[in-house]
Amino acid sequence: MYDGNLKIKSWAEEDRPREKLILKGRNALSDAELIAILIGSGNKKETAVELSKKILSTINNDLNYLGKLSLNDLIKFPGIGEAKAISIIAAMELGRRRKESADENKSIIVSSNDAYNEISSVLSDLPHEEFWVIYLNRKNEVLKKEHISKGGVSGTIADTKIIFKHAIELLASAVILCHNHPSGNLKPSNADLELTKGLKEIGQLMETPVLDHLIVGEKKYLSFADEGLI
Repeated sequence: MYDGNLKIKSWAEEDRPREKLILKGRNALSDAELIAILIGSGNKKETAVELSKKILSTINNDLNYLGKLSLNDLIKFPGIGEAKAISIIAAMELGRRRKESADENKSIIVSSNDAYNEISSVLSDLPHEEFWVIYLNRKNEVLKKEHISKGGVSGTIADTKIIFKHAIELLASAVILCHNHPSGNLKPSNADLELTKGLKEIGQLMETPVLDHLIVGEKKYLSFADEGLI
């Protein structure tokens, strides 16, 4: 019969996540075991590993989706309090930043797909809209990715003055506009179209052309340039 009070410490040492990592290395651990190390303990009915498996099962074992879960999403699971939820969120953010820092050499943008690959790590997992700009030099190398604004589920405001102030400071030769649609619907709104038109006109005046505007969804995107909208 299952013992609801069974703790990881009562398992064989080789089956405990921390000990398993020490004995066999991190690659030997499952996703659930790694999460179990983060949260440390389960609840009255489940070990940390079992609780971790339950969390993963609700998102089809998709770690990308785990990165989208908010504090409120995580604390709905019995045994996951604020501290444990913060540990999971922090670990996912470190993973994202590690991936981003691995490409410290200047990327070159020659297509909408290059631009998407450059910005997807910061926009794909968000539950709200954000507006970012990729600044390029004359060789189309990325000078910087800049966060411009944060909004709600259905919109955000991009400040023209801030966008081109950064362009001047970076001596940028061109910019690519980027924002996300958390709903997954990539169709540009009238506001998206008007904003892009206005920024394109200002970019021409400042000799810092707007090359494209990407709307980012989950693992997909729409390019205004590819669609003939810019």
